[in-house]
Amino acid sequence: MNNLIGMILIVVGLIFDFFGCLGLVRLPDVYNRLQAATKCVTLGTFSIMLGTFVISGFTAVGIKALLCGIFLLIAAPTAAHALSRGAYKAGVKLWEGSVVDKYGEDRAKK
Repeated sequence: MNNLIGMILIVVGLIFDFFGCLGLVRLPDVYNRLQAATKCVTLGTFSIMLGTFVISGFTAVGIKALLCGIFLLIAAPTAAHALSRGAYKAGVKLWEGSVVDKYGEDRAKK
């Protein structure tokens, strides 16, 4: 039963990774692509790591997979936020079809 659940988690992770990579190719600007990449890493790769943990159990491989997954859950969104904020401050323009710029509105009020 553990193998089946682990394989399902790994397949779900691979699907998230696939659609995240597809988003990197198809989305129009840096910010949308960064969002797709972050979803890909956070949901896809974490699911793969969790599936590996479920299959391996509390072995050295399983514990390492779980620790890597927890690190990914913390580091990927933080890094994406830092990259997008840096890109915005460096003057990278939003896609012309974007309808909301909350960060720009907040900066204009100050």
